[in-house]
Amino acid sequence: MTATKNPFYSNTLQELKILFNTHQLPKSGPELLYNWHHKKKNISPCLTDLAKISIEFVNNHFDFSLPHIDFVQESNDKTVKFLVQLKDGLKVEAVLIPFNGKYTICLSSQVGCAMNCSFCFTGTQGLKRNLGTDEIVGQFILAQRWLTEHRPQDDKILNIVFMGQGEPLHNFDAVKKACDIFLIRHGIGIAPHKITISTAGYLPGLERWKGEMPNINIAVSLHSVIKEKRDVLIPINQRYPIEDVVAFAEKIPQGRTRFVTYEYLLIKDFNDSIDDAHATGIFLKDKNAYISLIPFNPFPGSKYLRPSWDEVEKFKKILDDYQIPTIVRKTKGDEILAACGQLNTKLIKGP
Repeated sequence: MTATKNPFYSNTLQELKILFNTHQLPKSGPELLYNWHHKKKNISPCLTDLAKISIEFVNNHFDFSLPHIDFVQESNDKTVKFLVQLKDGLKVEAVLIPFNGKYTICLSSQVGCAMNCSFCFTGTQGLKRNLGTDEIVGQFILAQRWLTEHRPQDDKILNIVFMGQGEPLHNFDAVKKACDIFLIRHGIGIAPHKITISTAGYLPGLERWKGEMPNINIAVSLHSVIKEKRDVLIPINQRYPIEDVVAFAEKIPQGRTRFVTYEYLLIKDFNDSIDDAHATGIFLKDKNAYISLIPFNPFPGSKYLRPSWDEVEKFKKILDDYQIPTIVRKTKGDEILAACGQLNTKLIKGP
């Protein structure tokens, strides 16, 4: 029986170094491999400067295969949504979001999601399985290669957000390791403050964050501070109350310029009233908070509606009065169901 090969994109640089040292291979190999496959995004074998004995070992022990892009959708605002097929035939989505000639990539961490948030199209799929580290990193590699081929004049991915399909902290180990890999300077080399993990409030993952997760950003899906409303929007609030979630989240940011981002999805006639705004301001006014207001993005079958721009501005004005830094997130990619809360692989059909 042929032994299963080690997925290359699941290895940190330190793990490769240990492996090469164990097999008494030249010490330069791991950094050369990281430079070739991660930094340069090559998918062909690394032969340059790699010792013959190392090449043989690498060929025999590592699997360099990536997921493949099944379908691509582009919106008028230059947002790009990828339907990515995994080895077992299951599919996830990744999204490139343009800003100032650069891109943020939104990555998925699970096939579907178990949180069942009522405002999220992904939640209607249920959870199929967690993604492996190589499948998370693979989304980045595929998107970067596509961008370089199709938009070479502006192909820089500057930020990574875990806001795609799945609850990232429900797949803590794979997501944490993917972040470690993204940070390695011999590879992709993303700065820590350019990576953000968004959570619906999965407390077991937040409890592990301190001491395990690298110094990256945290975003909490708030959406309401009123228990009855948040229970409807985010059912795990019944098990992990927002007060407990925030208590852990507030301990995470390191440095005077780092904040917890609280995402607040504004839904017409549900959580967008003046009373909702004041309740949110009172709840967050003494916290190290930064609020991102997100007008709801409709999806097929949704019972919710997007508020008017005037209603959004009124809500923001009240939060401004509490002196909480607040921005309104501009909707991008909604025409191709690539905006916040709209991802659902069941709806996409290839050509």
